[in-house]
Amino acid sequence: MTDAPRRTALDATHRALGATMTDFAGWDMPLRYSSERDEHVAVRTRAGLFDLSHMGEITVTGPQAADLLDYALVGNIGGVKTGRARYTMICEAEGGILDDLIVYRLADQEYMVVANASNAQVVLDALTARAGGFDAAIRDDRDAYALLAVQGPESPGILKALTDADLDGLKYYAGLPGTVAGVDALIARTGYTGEDGFELFVRPADAVALWEALTEAGKDVGLIPCGLSCRDTLRLEAGMPLYGHELTTATTPFDAGLGRVVKFEKTTNGGDFVGRAALAAAAERAETDPPRKLVGLIAQGRRVPRAGFPVVAADGTVIGEVTSGAPSPTLGKPIAIAYVDAAYATPGTEGVCVDIRGSHEPYEVTALPFYKRQK
Repeated sequence: MTDAPRRTALDATHRALGATMTDFAGWDMPLRYSSERDEHVAVRTRAGLFDLSHMGEITVTGPQAADLLDYALVGNIGGVKTGRARYTMICEAEGGILDDLIVYRLADQEYMVVANASNAQVVLDALTARAGGFDAAIRDDRDAYALLAVQGPESPGILKALTDADLDGLKYYAGLPGTVAGVDALIARTGYTGEDGFELFVRPADAVALWEALTEAGKDVGLIPCGLSCRDTLRLEAGMPLYGHELTTATTPFDAGLGRVVKFEKTTNGGDFVGRAALAAAAERAETDPPRKLVGLIAQGRRVPRAGFPVVAADGTVIGEVTSGAPSPTLGKPIAIAYVDAAYATPGTEGVCVDIRGSHEPYEVTALPFYKRQK
């Protein structure tokens, strides 16, 4: 017997809107409401509204909260100013990635760690195991928050109609407490779509009222509800990694081209953090003799690659593997992210194909991201 999927505070709203639901990381979540392409285009050109309440919030407080996070994570968390956020990772001692995270500094001695739904318990357990000797407390706040996101070029105007918070002064990867449509919220300028947008952390009891207010405020500028399917194609175009695809315990941040998140220079805890030695070796290997690199692939034909499909050279030799693939509504052709042998990783490299069920389909190697918004 398996437990039934958990439902967010917006479950009845999704069903009333006719959403196609799916089991995702133990949660019953909306996959799409209309067509994936329409939802994708809405976010790129207007605005989309997402329920992300499956994400895992963990609060860390106390005089040594920053020291604990500097030891447990690879980033320099103590250097994050109050009201700002940082993208980082938590790794095994051997350097493999347990999860990628966003950490918000809410106050001098208070942080909120946001983990992926599939890894929230893993992250909670790892932080708890690493907390020994630190004057800090870890609290599982997964049931304390609902998370709504409004993403797209019209999102600032939509939110401004509902709040007097200083959105113009709110930088990317920053957050501030405020009231949105009468609901207390942490308003964060973050997202996973490649567009400008906001994520709103609220009490679950306030989620429906906030969803309805955002829907009403955005109706005249084309805001529509969006599911996880278009969120995946949006992040794929933006070259953003997804845990379980580009990031796993078998990869280090340096393997994924994200070595910049590892801060060897931090001075807390004598410069020590979990995975430091293994990651230093991975950094050197990535610089001198990388086995494979993460690249973008753009189809020259119409067949769509999927995760796990082999990448092959002209002679049929396997030179890599697709980690994510989908049709790109913005580019109008299939795209993929893949790990390929370093010799084939230079943008413009010719003779690279994806083995799609026995057919070697030609692809162009390109640098990531595929899409970058105009600022």
